[in-house]
Amino acid sequence: MGAERRFIDSSSAPQLQRALESGIGPADQALLLDFEQVSFLSSAGLGIFLIFSRKFDAPGKQFGVCALSDSVRNVIAISGFDKFLKVYNSQAEAVNAFTSS
Repeated sequence: MGAERRFIDSSSAPQLQRALESGIGPADQALLLDFEQVSFLSSAGLGIFLIFSRKFDAPGKQFGVCALSDSVRNVIAISGFDKFLKVYNSQAEAVNAFTSS
């Protein structure tokens, strides 16, 4: 049986936001969200991207997402978030980009 796919919507987004906020601090330089197990992303999930891209929008800080399903990638493209959000195909690609900049 395959891995359980997850949804990030108005009911789960606040919990994700709290978990992320409790796990990062001002000294953290990078945040990568791996969405390999996420099959659905609502506007509430996009809001989380916006919040954390702003928190990490400073010299020396980096924020990105990786391993997106086609449906999540489409939501990001349709919403225009792909214009400012760093999207990577895999964790390895993101880590390489983060460490080389």
